[in-house]
Formats: sequence, C-alpha cells, structure tokens
Amino acid sequence: MERISPHQFMTLGAAVLLGTTFLPIASAVTGVAGRDGWMTVLPGLAVGIPYGLMVLSLLAQYPNKNLLQISEILFGKWIGKIIACIYILITGYFGGLLLAQVGDVFQRTIMPLTPIGVFYLGGLLLVFYLVWSGIEVFARFSEVIFPVIVIALLLNIVLPIPRIEQGELLPIFSEGLKPLGGGVLRIMPFAMEYILFLGGMLAFLPTGKQALGQLKTGIWRVVLLVGILDTLIVLIQILVFGPSETIRLGYGFLMLGKMVEISLTISGVESLFMGVWLGAGVIKVGAFFLTTKWGLETGFNLKGFKWNLVVGVVFLGIALGFTRGADLIKEISFVDNYLILPFASVWILILWGVSRWKKGAGA
Repeated sequence: MERISPHQFMTLGAAVLLGTTFLPIASAVTGVAGRDGWMTVLPGLAVGIPYGLMVLSLLAQYPNKNLLQISEILFGKWIGKIIACIYILITGYFGGLLLAQVGDVFQRTIMPLTPIGVFYLGGLLLVFYLVWSGIEVFARFSEVIFPVIVIALLLNIVLPIPRIEQGELLPIFSEGLKPLGGGVLRIMPFAMEYILFLGGMLAFLPTGKQALGQLKTGIWRVVLLVGILDTLIVLIQILVFGPSETIRLGYGFLMLGKMVEISLTISGVESLFMGVWLGAGVIKVGAFFLTTKWGLETGFNLKGFKWNLVVGVVFLGIALGFTRGADLIKEISFVDNYLILPFASVWILILWGVSRWKKGAGA
C-alpha cells in the first residue's frame, strides 16, 4: 500500500486546508463580523486541531484503516454504508462546485472570451492525472507547488501595502463581541473540509509511535500556517478596500493584483499569479476527487479506472450545470455551512466517543 511521509502529510494538509479559501474568506468573515472579521480566522480554523487529533487517535487504534472502515467496525455494516453514502454525496457535489469555481475565476480574470468548459476540462484532466498516479504523487506535487503558493500569496499581500487606507480597522469591536462568534462559525467549515480529506487519507499514513507524534505536530503546524496566511489576506483587503467594498467584491484578493504598481512601470500583475492559483485549485479539487474515490472503494468496493472516470464525469456535469458568479459562491457557502460542517463535526465526535467507550470497556 502507498504511504506518505509526515512532511508530505503536513504540506499536503496545508495545501488542502488553504486550497481556494483565500478567494472568498475576506468577504465571508467581513460580511458577518465587519471590520473585526480578521480576528475570527485563526480561532475558526483552530477547531481543526482537536478534530485532527481525534482522527489521529483513531489511526493509533485502527492502523491502515480510514474513517469509513472504522465506522463499519464500530457502528456495524449498514450504518457504515449509510455514512459512506453521505460522505460520497457531499464530497462529490462539493468537488464539482470547486471545479466550477476554478473555471469561473479563470474565465473572469484572464480569458473572458474562452468557453468556460475549456477551463473545466483542463482542470479536470490535471486532477484526473494526479489522482490516477496515486496519493504519493499527489503529495509530492503538493510539496513542490505549496511553497510557490505561499510565496505568491505573500507577494500579493505585501505589494498592495502602499494602497492601504489608514483607519479602516478602527474602531476595534465597534459592533461588539457577538458578531465575532458568527465569524468563527463561518470559518469552521474550512477546517471540516480538511478533516473530511484527512479521514480518507488516514489509511496512507505511517503508524509508528514516532511517526504519530510527528503527525500530531503536523496538525498544529498546518492550522497555524494557514490561519496566519488567511488572517493576513483578510487584513490586507480590509485595509485597502474597506469593510463595505471587501464584502461587495467577493473575490477581492484577485483585485489586489490589478492595483499593484512596481516602480511606476509594472502594473496589473494578477495574471502572473494565475498559474499559482490554478495549482491551489487543482489540489483542492483533487482532494475531493480522492475523497469521493475512497468512499466508493471503501463503502461499495467500486474501484478502478472506470469508476474514476465516472467521478470525473459527475464533477464535470456539476460544474457545467451550475450557474456561475454569485450563485456559485452562495451554493459553495451553503454546502460548507449546512452539509460539511454538521456532518463532519457530529460524525467524528461520535466516532471518537464510541471508540473511547469501547476501548474503556475492553471491547
């Protein structure tokens, strides 16, 4: 069976957690928590730490098994199958929406006259190749591309600093503390997306005592790194655009590149970053392609090229059949808040609790 190292686990996890969150995150948290929305990013993602540690504790008890297999062991075959069905439906639908988002962003920013189906098909072919090559190749791809993504993000944060409007972050807590809770809830689904992927990736992780310690440390590093990056992304947009415009823009981070000027000679550098954004999108879509694939294999023993092709066709069908723009953002937000968050948070917590209870009872 394929295995990924603790370092690959960390970089792949960070790439999946970051994914395309840098696109809507500022608009999402500012719409809920106002100018103080940047404070909610790290606490919202931090929920991924206890949930990630719970998942790793299950790995220690049930080596070489993913969460769907563990669910069948603890809950029985039929409940395990029901959970697998829900897992497949949610991750498959969400993966298709993410593919639609990749096409929507690229068509809107650099090639508005190109049919959007070209972007869907191109992105899907890259994803299909990585998935078919295996989790090790996917992890190595993330090891290469993730540092480039981080550098590009930092450049897009630093270069617009001359455009900052002083006073946009003041007054702090102008709307009280209550909106901050709503902002945290708005961020939590991003962490649960990562946890759903981690639940499937579990079977490919090393199980030695030293390796488990490294994996636990990796969880902390993943959440802190992505949390700090996303916080900076929200901060720069509020400082440059102001709270109201940040909410209105939706994908405001892409607009920052249009405002950049270097030595009064180079401007509109957003197209230079689009290849990096494509890499981030491919990793996120690939992660949910893999979760759907793992769900079919684990729950119903449907594996091989034919079923990978079926998943690809479903992703493409969802992307082609969905309205783009603001409606797409709303649908992704709906799936995040009302499907992924409740399913992942309740499933993992109950699974961990039952596992601890059976372990204590000596079962």
